[in-house]
Amino acid sequence: MGSAVERTDEHVREYLIYRGFTNTLKHLDNEIKADKEKGFRVDKIIDQLLQFIQSFDLSGLKEYWLYLDRRLFCRLEDVYRSTVNKLRTSLYRYYVINTIQVIRNLEKTQEFFQKQALELQGQAEWRDWFILPFIPAPEQNPAFSPYFSRQWSDTFLVSLHNFLSVLFQCMHILLAELLNTTSLTEENEQLCQMVFALQGESRDQKDGDEMVHHKLPAYVQNMDRLEDTELDLVSSQRVVSTSTPSRNFFSTFLPQGRRTPGKTPQSTAGSSPNQGALGRKEPLTNQVRFPQTAEKKGEASDAEAPAEACIDVPDSSAHTRTSGGVGEGGGLSAEQPFIKLSQEEYGEHHSSIMHCRVDCSGRRVASLDVDGVIKVWSFNPIMQTKATIMSKSPLLSLEWATKPDRLLLLGSGVGTVRLYDTDAKKNLYEMNIDETHPRILSLACSPSGSSFVCSAAALSRSGSVESVPRLPIPVSGQLLLWDTKTVKQQLQFSLEPEPVAINCTAFNHNGNLLVTGAADGVIRLFDMQRYESAMSWRAHEGEVYSVEFSYDENTVFSIGEDGKFIQWNIHRCGVKQSEQLLPQDATGPFILSGYSGYKQVQVPRGRLFAFDSEGQHVLTCSSSGGLIYRLTNGDPALESVLSLGGHKAPVVTVDWCSAVDCGTCLTASMDGKIKLSTLLAQKS
Repeated sequence: MGSAVERTDEHVREYLIYRGFTNTLKHLDNEIKADKEKGFRVDKIIDQLLQFIQSFDLSGLKEYWLYLDRRLFCRLEDVYRSTVNKLRTSLYRYYVINTIQVIRNLEKTQEFFQKQALELQGQAEWRDWFILPFIPAPEQNPAFSPYFSRQWSDTFLVSLHNFLSVLFQCMHILLAELLNTTSLTEENEQLCQMVFALQGESRDQKDGDEMVHHKLPAYVQNMDRLEDTELDLVSSQRVVSTSTPSRNFFSTFLPQGRRTPGKTPQSTAGSSPNQGALGRKEPLTNQVRFPQTAEKKGEASDAEAPAEACIDVPDSSAHTRTSGGVGEGGGLSAEQPFIKLSQEEYGEHHSSIMHCRVDCSGRRVASLDVDGVIKVWSFNPIMQTKATIMSKSPLLSLEWATKPDRLLLLGSGVGTVRLYDTDAKKNLYEMNIDETHPRILSLACSPSGSSFVCSAAALSRSGSVESVPRLPIPVSGQLLLWDTKTVKQQLQFSLEPEPVAINCTAFNHNGNLLVTGAADGVIRLFDMQRYESAMSWRAHEGEVYSVEFSYDENTVFSIGEDGKFIQWNIHRCGVKQSEQLLPQDATGPFILSGYSGYKQVQVPRGRLFAFDSEGQHVLTCSSSGGLIYRLTNGDPALESVLSLGGHKAPVVTVDWCSAVDCGTCLTASMDGKIKLSTLLAQKS
């Protein structure tokens, strides 16, 4: 890979010289000199690391390794994370040994442990190394003598060289995958256009009594029998292997992603009834319909439904609950922004879900149920549980840390916040917040990762951790800012006009603004540079359940106890830009009824809505699955475009991961099931 990049650079340089673009050539040379990836040449990268070590530039060494980690190593599968950690540990040890061997000056050695103490003191592999500066002759100590040998240093450098070489050699393999993925995407778009063309033909039919049989492709004719989408069936028609080499970090370099179905469609009706709870595929319904013409809607009876009226298993109930966007017949229109490629189920929870969040890299999901069980799992390329966390105390909130994204913040009902390492599968810290406000209702980590906001509330007036329904008088609360490095409280925000429980919190993209929604129905906007409230306004009658910044961050969206979805202008305090009344199954409280009058009620705790990558569509809860709306900026404010379905119990929290073009929607319900729907965005 390095030689190919070098040859490309030479060709570009020759072209610039030929054209006489001398200034551009100078800029190119300067950029190449400053290139941290060194043209993907392993020898150059190792030379740069050795240069930092030999010049005792600890900060430069850390910064360069962090760049490689963000650019390359963090995109690897989780199974390779331990190898990267071992290489980083060996690199730091190589630096420490070099400070003793070369200059025989303990100042640099002590400086290393002073600067790295917070990071290394909790790691078992560094526990014995803190005595190194105080040993008279460490090269003769049995515990450290192997690291002073030439054999160890050579072995480390060779291992690092081989690791990077294999890493870069795999990149050109992905070029073929990139071309293949691009061609598959183009073919999908052509097939979608074919379906839309067939829709137009069906509308042109004038005879309402005669059954008209179009000469549809084989995959459309067999769709009812196979209970699958046309995309999966087209994939089975192609002579293309769906198995790919071991998935690694290079897949995130692709500008456009596509999730290949895990199984090819069966030639018999239905799917296997013995699918497990983990990663179970659901048949996709209501994906593509050929609507009846206006004449046929009025003339055809239920017993004489025309053949072109529907080519999939009908389920009109998922569409008749909402108004706008999806027509009376439901299904896919020519303006449909998304195609649902697949839907999988994660079923390892045995009680109602409270929170379900995907990390910022889009690789892992953390889900929390009412029993206090947390599952950390991945879904790409297959569903796999990475860690299970059992808590003796009740847990109320959950949030991923941003840097590093392997850390998880867990808020309890007894006044503690835990920082959990999902890779090492252990608690790093446990912070005691406030005994008088033991319920940790919301957590939000700043985009920089240096701090997090914690909302602590007093017990409800009934004395329990959670009471339903809530009392009309809001309980008191605190909003606190904690430093993630020192694990100490930085400050307590002022909540006017009175201290009140904060239900939801969200940062903007750079962490300069924080928006909160409280139990008194007030939205507060905080300036995180001055750590003070910039504005506040009465937003809802009752509590604010969920709040988020818009895509352009000029407005804030909120859902409240009054069932309203409102867009607020943050430049004009308390001014509404749009308002939409949502059904109760989208806003809560959520009710699950059973036999013999059984009824379970759950107040909203997790995220009630989530936006796509461009901020033009929003995913909300419903009684049988997620609903996707288009933001219209008019009246009505929301236009329903797609029902994800798949649930048998009310959905209580959602999330939308848009790390790739095939966006992934997460919908979690009161029966403990989490549906993972993969969408393909249609480019207009």
